[in-house]
Amino acid sequence: MPLLALLLLQSQADIQRAQAMLPAVFTGMFLFAIIGIALVIIPTWFVCKKAGFSPWLSLLVIVPMGGLVLLYVLAFAEWKVVPTAQTAYIPPAPPAYPPQA
Repeated sequence: MPLLALLLLQSQADIQRAQAMLPAVFTGMFLFAIIGIALVIIPTWFVCKKAGFSPWLSLLVIVPMGGLVLLYVLAFAEWKVVPTAQTAYIPPAPPAYPPQA
């Protein structure tokens, strides 16, 4: 952004060049924001789904302070998930040793 400010403070030709760059800058910022939002929404979508909540709750992350609200909901709510039966590890039987005389 400082480079853009310097361009705007110079001559008229530089102002026109800076105005020509603005669509590319805004497009880059928009793509960066979309990628950033997707990097946050996709994991929260799966967490909400695995916790038994509606995955649409992950869209709260877009709203300011909505991500914090979602974090508290997920942390303190009763999850509607049935735990799986835990299987114990059964070690294999030791090999039979030959009889000793």
